[in-house]
Amino acid sequence: MTAGRIAGSLALTVHGTRGAVDLVVPPDATAMDLAREYAAQLGLTHVPPLLTPLGESLTPGDVLSSRGLVSGDLLVVAEPVGAPADRHRRALWRAALAGRADDPPGPLSALLVALAAAAALTAGWLAPHLSAARQDTVVWLLLAGAATGLVPTGRLAPRRAVVAPFLAGAAAYAIAWDPAPERLPTIIGVGALAAAVTAAVARAFDRRAEEALRVWIVAGVLVFSVSCGAALLDLAPRVVWAVLLAVAVLGARVVPSQAVDVPDGYLVDLERLAVSAWSARAQPGRRGRTLVPVGAVADVAARGARIVQAAAGAVLALVLLAAPLLLAGADLPVDRVGARLMVGLAGISLLFTARSYRYAVPRGLLRAAGLWCLACDAVVLLPRLDAGRTVLVVGGAVVVALGVLAAAVATGRGWRSAWWAARAELAEALAMAGTLALLVVATGFFRALWESHFGV
Repeated sequence: MTAGRIAGSLALTVHGTRGAVDLVVPPDATAMDLAREYAAQLGLTHVPPLLTPLGESLTPGDVLSSRGLVSGDLLVVAEPVGAPADRHRRALWRAALAGRADDPPGPLSALLVALAAAAALTAGWLAPHLSAARQDTVVWLLLAGAATGLVPTGRLAPRRAVVAPFLAGAAAYAIAWDPAPERLPTIIGVGALAAAVTAAVARAFDRRAEEALRVWIVAGVLVFSVSCGAALLDLAPRVVWAVLLAVAVLGARVVPSQAVDVPDGYLVDLERLAVSAWSARAQPGRRGRTLVPVGAVADVAARGARIVQAAAGAVLALVLLAAPLLLAGADLPVDRVGARLMVGLAGISLLFTARSYRYAVPRGLLRAAGLWCLACDAVVLLPRLDAGRTVLVVGGAVVVALGVLAAAVATGRGWRSAWWAARAELAEALAMAGTLALLVVATGFFRALWESHFGV
């Protein structure tokens, strides 16, 4: 088959007793896809089997291009004749229709996952403040829910696997709870480690949610390492929150470049690279240009999109946790200034980083993280201003909001330029650099170094 046939679409005609329908489908479409579209066009209540013009039956999983079909070919709807071969063919199609239960879950299940995760975190947060008997009941329910999420059967098993780390982490948090504020980072680290272990077990049982579970493992181990490392070094809790906020800002920028993993065979000709002393003397092969399957490209892009979406969710979770705790943990004047500036610049950096994301869901998650940082700063700063300064700040915010709205409308109408894109990249780099530079101030390292008088 030529490269042109693989890259182009197929224009086919499906003929049956109800009429003929002309359909244009991609080359990697299956016979089931074509039959479903035919049934939808004619309003049929069932999906009929298909035959080639020569009478050969098409199984539901047959790829049209692999069966030698080209544009202009005619397919025939198989009519019921009662023959054994016909009954076998219809049994195959019924089995394929029953296999629709294995299709990926829809957006409603994603909403249920978010609600279940929020309920688990709320239960784990409130459980330590209950009586001992009720706390034990909540912990056992959370552990039972986590165990249920590890069962790798059913259409919604990937969704349950993503929720299981939330349940296990909330249970570990409730078990390890201690009222001492300096132990809060360690308690959260223990919960993150429990979530990472649960994600690893779920990934071993079922690989359908591998991308989200891998992000769970990396994020959980990272939070545990930072929090428990700070506890071993006897560092203040604000160090943990500042480091996690900086990691979230860096992760939002680095993850897209690492998410897409294209197999080497699709990028380079490995046979031509494998040159030895003997192969160099041989005649060049007759192999032509390497053709990349369309389905493989779609799989790589979908996998990268899932990784980016899960990573954006992890960034939002880190920011929701670290930003307010960093502002609350900075108790000295110099540390407070550094923490407020760091949180504000982190929010600006995340908002600029979100503009480079193509997919709407991760872009929205990063924008929510950036707005959360700015809202935390506003909650801390506005009550400390007098009436005149408050009016000035609110008026300035309104003017800036109107300007941003006008720019957004202009951008939506296509008023874009490389000049503005370059300025946005520069602003993002400056905000990220400022966030990392203020890390030494927000953690108290700069103040400690200043108070030490450099050993004098």
